[in-house]
Amino acid sequence: MSKIVYKCKIMGAARTKKNHSRIITNPKTGKPMVIQSKQYVQYEADALKQLRKPAEPISTAVNAQYRYYMPNARKCDLVNLIQATNDILVKGEVIADDNYTIVASHDGSGVWVDKENPRVEITITEVHT
Repeated sequence: MSKIVYKCKIMGAARTKKNHSRIITNPKTGKPMVIQSKQYVQYEADALKQLRKPAEPISTAVNAQYRYYMPNARKCDLVNLIQATNDILVKGEVIADDNYTIVASHDGSGVWVDKENPRVEITITEVHT
């Protein structure tokens, strides 16, 4: 059994960055640019408020298990959900970076349905190399 180094829940329906984006005109250059959707920006802000920040970001090899409970059975892309959660954990200084030397695996991650209580349950455990 691997030692748990971090555990938390982010309440609310998870959003992805890739499937929820918009194109705007860059006010400085006048050229089009892609930015995150209002829904993703709000989800990220809400998620960051719910994180319990460790004394220092995790910087050793870990398995990051993300169990997504979505509000409906609509198909979604697990890889995009994982990428968004990784980015939120980096921005929230839970993990130092999401490269493979730190987030070595995502074993046990998946998507389920909970119409009443959408959330992501995050469990980060040591990886023995």
